[in-house]
Amino acid sequence: MSDATPAASSPSVHAGLNAEQRAAVMHGDGPLLIVAGAGTGKTRTLVHRVAALIERGVAAERILLLTFTRRAAEEMLSRVERLTGQQGRRVQGGTFHATAHQTLRQFGQHAGIGEGFTILDQADSEDLMQLSRAALSLGARERRFAKKETLQALYSRHINTDRTVEALLRDGYPQYVGDLSDIARVFAEYVQRKAARNLVDYDDLLLFWAAMLESDVLGDRIRAKYDHLLVDEYQDTNVLQSRIVRGLAATHRNVTVVGDDAQSIYAFRGATVRNILDFPDQFPGTTIITLDRNYRSTQPILDTANAVLAQATEGFRKQLRSIDDRPGELPWLIPARDEQAQTTFTCDRLLELVETDGLRLDQVAVLVRAGYMSADLEIELSARRIPFEKWGGIKFLEAAHVKDMLAFLRVAENPRDEVSWFRLLQLLPGIGEISARRAIAALEAAAWRVEGLQAWTPPARAQPTHTALCTLMQRLEASSGADSAGDIALVRGVYDEILRHRFDDADVRLNDLVQLEHIASGYPNRGAFLSALALEPPSATSDLAQGGDTDDDDALVISTIHSAKGKEWDAVFVIWAADGWIPSARATKDLQQVEEERRLFYVALTRAKRHLHVSYPLYAYASRWSADFALDQKSRFLDAQTTATMQRIHIASPAPDTPAPAPAITSTLDLRAALRSRFS
Repeated sequence: MSDATPAASSPSVHAGLNAEQRAAVMHGDGPLLIVAGAGTGKTRTLVHRVAALIERGVAAERILLLTFTRRAAEEMLSRVERLTGQQGRRVQGGTFHATAHQTLRQFGQHAGIGEGFTILDQADSEDLMQLSRAALSLGARERRFAKKETLQALYSRHINTDRTVEALLRDGYPQYVGDLSDIARVFAEYVQRKAARNLVDYDDLLLFWAAMLESDVLGDRIRAKYDHLLVDEYQDTNVLQSRIVRGLAATHRNVTVVGDDAQSIYAFRGATVRNILDFPDQFPGTTIITLDRNYRSTQPILDTANAVLAQATEGFRKQLRSIDDRPGELPWLIPARDEQAQTTFTCDRLLELVETDGLRLDQVAVLVRAGYMSADLEIELSARRIPFEKWGGIKFLEAAHVKDMLAFLRVAENPRDEVSWFRLLQLLPGIGEISARRAIAALEAAAWRVEGLQAWTPPARAQPTHTALCTLMQRLEASSGADSAGDIALVRGVYDEILRHRFDDADVRLNDLVQLEHIASGYPNRGAFLSALALEPPSATSDLAQGGDTDDDDALVISTIHSAKGKEWDAVFVIWAADGWIPSARATKDLQQVEEERRLFYVALTRAKRHLHVSYPLYAYASRWSADFALDQKSRFLDAQTTATMQRIHIASPAPDTPAPAPAITSTLDLRAALRSRFS
């Protein structure tokens, strides 16, 4: 436990807090771990702790709050401002990547990073990896070599987990173990190309920040900016982010982390539950405060969630307690005959909740382990005309026409951005990969000035568009970058016609560009606009808007459990709760993966406020590709202790239909003759 003296009591900071929250808020100096169970008010606690630090005299600008999403940071800082007044505006806060970006802009030139660098998003990183792979002629072999997506994922995981490439290959890509030396060559080429073209990818942002913190001079200068560090969702951090936290707090040790080891479910992204479990060892003298009063769910739902968690092999023990004294119904456990019966039950019960209990559709969610598991349900919902939205799919910035537009802006911002040049050059008619590489070589020979592009001779088909492109790039080169919307308008003078020829749904895509132009006008300059897009890619244009929330349509939500984390609904359906589905069959051979699947199931259960339904089919296809039925067992997480907290619901089997005798066929048709006559 910490020996730090608690801060003086303040009624304004204490207001509405329970005893555990108050203890966390008023903790003095030294490391603090807040183990916040699902729905226990962790955001409120973190916000009030920042306010308490300001009230006790800590300069607001010397407080750093790190989160995982831009919206979370904005919400917390807004609430701090409401509690503390204008001084709350000076609190430093943002996502890990956004704060790393700011730090790199300020100190990067002292660490070999040139000013004016641009940030590669994941797709751009994959494209640059492909260029590096092609430069070494590794794709032109008799034996298959790893694709760009695999190489980028492998590289990113290596950087974020600090595991060797060889170990990652053995565990995830054993077919490429023999290519270790060639993969290392691709990575070396990739790193060299980034440096030569002043490019930085997502992983570089964190890696460079950690490295600067671990250097003697720069580390002290960066640390000197802050007196207190607070980190949200600490269970979702990776090894690299843990290094950053330790580096920032190495001197003052005033670090508060909030999280729930029971909700650590992102190992596939490189996150490790060890960060939160080992925090007290990494910061000796840590004070641990557990929040277990739940403000979301009824006690019966929490009893089921507690029972699931009780079987975990490791973790901070907690028993969630509901503050709602009203008796709630026991969660439903529904064994269904097959997937069709599960789907029918889900739709019928959903309509009952809407029509009888008065719930809106958007107060209900169906959660699945993987997106494909809802296919049958989606068909039935469509047939019944029940509106729904599925979280996932193609992201806004992954749409080809949006990436095309951003390539123009990135080249204007950083003429050495080879990936963006490679993309936009292939927009010209008659230009493929080989011609694009020749044009890029001409640009590089001319120190990336537009004169190099002008001197290059394109294929005859591309000549008019090539001339227009050169003129456009000269105009963008002359632009100060202060008017992002104006730059988009300039690009559209050339690109709109290209878009109309490339896409059948041109009008829809052109409307996206109109919206993008409008959004860009809300940023101070082109660099800020591009950085905002790269640091937190939106799913739709509405995610980019600066303020101005809009009401969503009343529609059911279908979501993977991973995407549902942090959300809540009055009623939740967890379908396919069968072994091999939850937990995933791929996880059942590894104890650590099984434990993460248990946490995933726990997250699903704790999204429900009042109604929880868990179903599984008794018979199902053995796999997505099999025509053979197999007997399903309910999830191993639904053991006797857990099912004792639930009520079993039996679905009546429908009476078999007796088909009416078919009428006799008295005439025949010649369909092919009818079709031929259409064109005769």
